[in-house]
Amino acid sequence: MQDPLSRVQSLRRPCLLLEAARAGLRHYRRETHLSRALGRQGHARLIRPFEALEELLEIEQKLNEERHKNEAGYSYFRHVEVLIATLAEAQTLRATSQPIAAE
Repeated sequence: MQDPLSRVQSLRRPCLLLEAARAGLRHYRRETHLSRALGRQGHARLIRPFEALEELLEIEQKLNEERHKNEAGYSYFRHVEVLIATLAEAQTLRATSQPIAAE
């Protein structure tokens, strides 16, 4: 199984979805948006970026499957919302990850 950052790097989605997500990154506020993207109420800010990213990637994968199947309940808005959170959490994880020193 790939690590979450590799999975984010390998995401292949329509350009319009990714452009919308990238545009929304500057407005992303973890303390208000992460809970909604995860479909939870409350204390999402207590979740570590690694855990949040893994969960977001699972949600995004399900949304992408719904998109491919043209399911009636599929929401582009929801998909973009989850992609924004996914990209933001990946940025946070990259910024906070310490490089492993070669021994």
